[in-house]
Amino acid sequence: MKRLLTTIAKLARDIRHLPNTIRFNFHYFPVRTAMHLPVMVSANVRLVELKGNVILKGPVEHRMIRIGFGHVGIFDQKNSRSIWEVSGTVQFDGTAQIGHGSKICVRGNLRIGTNFTITAESQIVCFHEIVFGRDCLLSWEILVMDTDFHKLYNGGGQQINKNRSIRVGNKNWIGCRALILKGASTPDNCIIAAGSTVSRQLLTGDVVLAGSPADVIRTGVTWEK
Repeated sequence: MKRLLTTIAKLARDIRHLPNTIRFNFHYFPVRTAMHLPVMVSANVRLVELKGNVILKGPVEHRMIRIGFGHVGIFDQKNSRSIWEVSGTVQFDGTAQIGHGSKICVRGNLRIGTNFTITAESQIVCFHEIVFGRDCLLSWEILVMDTDFHKLYNGGGQQINKNRSIRVGNKNWIGCRALILKGASTPDNCIIAAGSTVSRQLLTGDVVLAGSPADVIRTGVTWEK
């Protein structure tokens, strides 16, 4: 009886998420793929712009990608709205969890490696190209942005702040309120401390990066997700 009640409660919770989930999957994927509902989309997600493409690499599984779910105690999950605003291309290389309150805005090309997690309330703004490696963990209130939005010009009328790619290595743990800005490139097995700013290429792996601008403060470090 207890197992039955648990199943019923789970189904009741899932029902409220079905409209967003069905709309998302049958918009982006062929019917045969969409029927598996590989992307679960919370009722608290605002589907502002459903354009461009979503690409799934590897075997397609039910709920392999979850958008707008999860729980972080310091945020009001009930009123924490996620936003999906995409007219570019988003590629998922495997499983992904994009936590509640997170905002995804893509005009360019966003690639997300397998076993990807955003805990909550983080933002990805991609106007050019952003690539995440596998096994990445993003904390809350992180901003990853490859554009300045507004254009700057020199005296000759040439733009001097063009959009630039961001590349986040495999197994990166990015602490809360970090900024990952255009031109950033991080190594594999890297920990980026809370509140840090990364806007340049960093090559040495197995390190802790901290500061603004971020630099290596400790070497020979690994971590577990």
